[in-house]
Amino acid sequence: MSTTTVVHVLRHGEVYNPDKILYGRLPGFRLSELGVQMAKAAAEALVDQDLVHVVASPLKRAQQTAEPIAAQFELPITTDDRLLETVNLFEGKKFAVGEGTLRHPGHWWLLRNPFRPSWGEPYKDVASRMFEALVATRQAAEGHEAVIVSHQLPIETLRRHVERRTLWHDPRRRQCGLASLTSFHFSGTEIVDIAYSEPAAHLIAMSPTARTAKGA
Repeated sequence: MSTTTVVHVLRHGEVYNPDKILYGRLPGFRLSELGVQMAKAAAEALVDQDLVHVVASPLKRAQQTAEPIAAQFELPITTDDRLLETVNLFEGKKFAVGEGTLRHPGHWWLLRNPFRPSWGEPYKDVASRMFEALVATRQAAEGHEAVIVSHQLPIETLRRHVERRTLWHDPRRRQCGLASLTSFHFSGTEIVDIAYSEPAAHLIAMSPTARTAKGA
């Protein structure tokens, strides 16, 4: 009989970002106080699962989100660069409506092709590295469960790749809330189901900042 393995892909919690910049891969961006609570809520949601492996992006916010889960199951955190946030040439800039970034003629060339996208890492490259990390994590936890902590766009791209949908998409339609779990269920090496849950939804509802968060 085929073994059953579940890999839960967790988006990190809310980030402390008072200047509201697109922080991308910039170092030092930590979870906010609410983000720490979100990480704990995700850990609580997994408390009864058969977790044997925890892996996270090297960025601080992902490592912090993984910490309560790793502590709860007395597991080390494995770091995997394939789970990093996507490369984005607007990194470090304010990108909100009215901030002026999109009105700057020097930025227009970066917006020429939303299907690749022209402003950053190609979607197909993101899908490839994320799927490799998913497969490696399944192998590490075969017959049990594991958690991957990554970022919004890589997680959305991974899911769209597995579901054989177009990788380019409207960011407003992503199903990947803060501290959400996208769970890939395997029978042997085959993905047979994808489930989605938001264990921190009650915290997002309490915070206007979290409800409008665009961080990755």
